[in-house]
Amino acid sequence: MRAVFGLVLIAGVGLAGFAVMMAKKQFDAYQMQLAQAQSAQSQIIPTVEVFVANKTLNYGDVLTAEDLRAVKWPSNAIPEGTFAAMTDIFPENNTAPRYVLRIIEKDEALMASKISLPGEDAGINSRIERGMRAFAIKVDVASGVSGFLRPGDRVDVYWTGSINQDITGEARGEITKLIEANVRLIAVDQSADGGMSEALIARTVTVAARPDQVAALAQAQSTGRLSLSLVGANDDTIAEAIEVDQRALLGLVSAPIAAPVEIEKEEVCTTRVRRGAEVVELAIPCTN
Repeated sequence: MRAVFGLVLIAGVGLAGFAVMMAKKQFDAYQMQLAQAQSAQSQIIPTVEVFVANKTLNYGDVLTAEDLRAVKWPSNAIPEGTFAAMTDIFPENNTAPRYVLRIIEKDEALMASKISLPGEDAGINSRIERGMRAFAIKVDVASGVSGFLRPGDRVDVYWTGSINQDITGEARGEITKLIEANVRLIAVDQSADGGMSEALIARTVTVAARPDQVAALAQAQSTGRLSLSLVGANDDTIAEAIEVDQRALLGLVSAPIAAPVEIEKEEVCTTRVRRGAEVVELAIPCTN
């Protein structure tokens, strides 16, 4: 009897231990799931709706609501100039069309800088900022960076011409000088489309410049030759004043100007003698 009681006791203790172990496993699994849920919750990023293009939109296309769709975008990484509501893009009280000013790739966020205002023409005048003016520069395959210029690029403008004499009176030959730095192109020939895929040997490029810059460019173009130097897309440096003449290019040094030689004058001694009513000077040997 006692043996049976002992076996029952041992079996009860074993079952109790097994139950405790199973409960501990369940509790540990619950704790792990809870930690994973809390970790996932902490990684959730707040989002807002932003409109993107359903397809590639080219320069001059009319923008329609069917070209766009709303997507969730991280609120801490929204591109500047995006739209949060369809009414911001197509106002209810304004049915005038909007045009694409720059190529917009599929799934790219729609930004105000890439579309015209309602009813505004998609021509070059829509790309000129307030206070700026459009000015055309004649170029060729050499001065126009071999046809690799696109609307939206930035260039440095160099002038090459002759100056007969500088302030010292010395001839310097031809001079090349940086006259305008980081000027933005708004058109190449008659095209303002920045999505051109092929190199184009342009005859003119149109830049956006302040009125004083326009005056400088016009004077430079009428008195010499202008050449363009393409600025890198990620280059935010400002070029310093640059000027090179033929003498500096060839390493020529101006000959020193000899000091004038003073010629010693022979000393002449004279005396005054009265002859009648006249007084005359006569040369005499110097006694000193």
